[in-house]
Amino acid sequence: MSSFWSAWIILLTLAFLVGIIWLLRWNMHNYTGIKEGELMDHDFDGIVELNNPMPKWWTYLFWITIVWGFIYLALYPGLGNFKGLLGWSSSNQDVRSLEESQAATEAHREAGLIVQYDREVQQAEEAFGPIFAAYAQQPIEELAKDTEALKIGQRLYLQNCAQCHGSNAMGGKGFPNLTDDEWIWGGSPEAIRHSLLYGRIAQMPAWSEQFSEQQITELATYVLSLSGRKVDPDLAAAGKQNYAVCAACHGMDGKGNQQLGAANLTDNIWLYGGSQAAVEETLRDGRNGVMPAWKDILGEDKVHVISAYVYGLSQ
Repeated sequence: MSSFWSAWIILLTLAFLVGIIWLLRWNMHNYTGIKEGELMDHDFDGIVELNNPMPKWWTYLFWITIVWGFIYLALYPGLGNFKGLLGWSSSNQDVRSLEESQAATEAHREAGLIVQYDREVQQAEEAFGPIFAAYAQQPIEELAKDTEALKIGQRLYLQNCAQCHGSNAMGGKGFPNLTDDEWIWGGSPEAIRHSLLYGRIAQMPAWSEQFSEQQITELATYVLSLSGRKVDPDLAAAGKQNYAVCAACHGMDGKGNQQLGAANLTDNIWLYGGSQAAVEETLRDGRNGVMPAWKDILGEDKVHVISAYVYGLSQ
């Protein structure tokens, strides 16, 4: 946060608290012109209101919460960039991997800082680390048959993977279906684990500068014909003449190349849509898919368990 926004937040927060104090003090005065305990000069449906002040206990409770607000903001973060006198933090931005967590925790303890994230990570590692370590010793094929391991893998999947691939793992536009037997980067246990650990970056180049709109339409028509679709034979024949630029990755037969992450064009499974317009858009503008790396986020042992769960989905 910049110094300007930090100062702005501090100013607004303190002004708000001062405003509450003023409002409370203002409401403690009698501006009605009628003594306390006497009847007011208005009624509703025969009911006349007494001019009673706010109950003392209620007033005291207001003052206590206001005082506590100032104490809290002095001790804990809340006023812009001010970290509070206790130096408490709910997260540790210095941690780059799980391996650094314990060392970071000790460093913060020595500095007298209270970091909730560090404590929770350390407690979780002490409780569940041995379980994941034991699972990591088992081959993924065997782990995929372990009911308890799959339950854990499913929870990890829902927490970290479902945002893109869906809770049912059937994916969506731009996000592969993990339940079928078609894999862009390979569906072996080792390939799945590698994808999770290190991520994947797929780059489909844009051909709008090399081909005209008519040529892109022809090329898209030929690509669709590779999957058995009924297309205009003349357009497909014309598109085949330019398919050589695609064959470098997808192969002359269109079967793809898992080493490059080049999709199989003959299976009628389309990551970004299989309509004529969608394929033309892919050829014209290109595609850039990114699968994030989870090694430093989850650690190898947890990735091993998720790999078993994902592998089991397609078996």
